[in-house]
Amino acid sequence: MEPSDFPLSETAYAKINLALHVRRRREDGYHELETLFAFVDAGDALSAMPAGGDSLAITGEFSPLLAGEESNLVLDALALIPRDGGWAVALDKALPVAAGLGGGSADVGAVFRMARRAGVLPEDWHGLAAGLGADVPACVESVAMVGRGTGTELEPAPEDLKGCPVLLVNPRVPLPTGPVFKAWDRVDRGAMPQGSAREIALHGRNDLEAPAISICPPVADVLAALGQTGAWLARMSGSGATCFALFDDVAARDEAAARIAAHHPQWWQMAGLLR
Repeated sequence: MEPSDFPLSETAYAKINLALHVRRRREDGYHELETLFAFVDAGDALSAMPAGGDSLAITGEFSPLLAGEESNLVLDALALIPRDGGWAVALDKALPVAAGLGGGSADVGAVFRMARRAGVLPEDWHGLAAGLGADVPACVESVAMVGRGTGTELEPAPEDLKGCPVLLVNPRVPLPTGPVFKAWDRVDRGAMPQGSAREIALHGRNDLEAPAISICPPVADVLAALGQTGAWLARMSGSGATCFALFDDVAARDEAAARIAAHHPQWWQMAGLLR
């Protein structure tokens, strides 16, 4: 690329699990699961400029939660991408950390998409991405998919919810994934249903909701508030603590967002559309 082609910029789209069925814990400690996930058309913002070496500057509301980390997935991703020079990457951290939104993986996905636009994405990028996280390959494409196994066995998902209005709400309590999976009761409650994305979401579930609430009770408060907004679905995403609500129209979503902001001004929220 020529210097005039910079800056490169990408959005790291928030990932939500419309359904998440945990089937069993394997002997190696990983969990077999089935999930339908989608991406919201909003998230962290990344940009890159040519530089002598790779660097990362983090700003934004949630940047203090990343300060002091010895390693950041963005720099790990850059180290895997061959280029003539380095990139100075700026990350505006708009998504909560440890929030069930795949934020770190989404940031890596944005880096890989910038590399693709720059013509420097390795042909074996899928394997490189998977080495950084089970959900990173999906975050590179950032379209709705069904995941099986440990989440790396991906297949196309129905697209009937594309453009669906969505509201994300987080009680501003970080909730690491490990303790939530550890608190799961290891009861297999059955396979994820078949059908359209809407049908899977409506008849599916998130098996991590109960263990997440046992660790972080405010998740239940968020779900209760979202359940009173007229949304056709309110559910926790991933291992929490972010929850989401899906609406039939933007006006209903925006009314819900205003109500949540008025009654719970301390909560974080983000509105968007499913990609």
